[in-house]
Amino acid sequence: MPVTLYNRQKQILDFIAQYIQRTGYSPTLQEIADSIGVSSLATVHEHLQAMEKKSLIKRWEGTVRGIEIIDKTVAERALLQNSLELPVLGFIAAGQPIEPFTDPNATFGVPPTMVSAKKRCFVLQVKGDSMIEAGIFDHDYVVIEQTESAINGEVVVALLENGFATLKRYFREATRIRLEPANSAMAPIFVQKVRIQGKVVGVIRKYGVVN
Repeated sequence: MPVTLYNRQKQILDFIAQYIQRTGYSPTLQEIADSIGVSSLATVHEHLQAMEKKSLIKRWEGTVRGIEIIDKTVAERALLQNSLELPVLGFIAAGQPIEPFTDPNATFGVPPTMVSAKKRCFVLQVKGDSMIEAGIFDHDYVVIEQTESAINGEVVVALLENGFATLKRYFREATRIRLEPANSAMAPIFVQKVRIQGKVVGVIRKYGVVN
């Protein structure tokens, strides 16, 4: 029977696997907290305890990097040498919620140099043409670094107050936030508040896919 993972636990497990792939050893509690944007090490500790009870990880006492992944599926991903296996979480389209991917266990191999070892990363598949002038086309896969902040000009996954998500360039103006498409035929979105879920750090296009 599949193990049930809460969202934070899934994020932590993804980051641990990615970190092990990049470095060969596990992250510290502080690095885990930083990667998912929480300040409480106690919260991270509680999640790790729960994951250990679910037989996903084993922790070794007396060492700050004593986390071992014992879930076979995740451990196999962490042993890959030539690519970093990132989870494919879903589809991102302008003005629509993030649609879950058809295969909940889907992963995408990316070069380790494409992502940071300090943040959890994941992959979304693009639907739509709102970012074509930035070289991001329909059906492309975008590599997302999880973050809750952005600087002007970055391409972000922005969650709007109505629960919809969009892939746009982020600009903070004096009295509002502008989410700018990279398509001259489309108008920007102006909002007062927005929740940043991540920023684009890479684009992958499968050869032969028609955009």
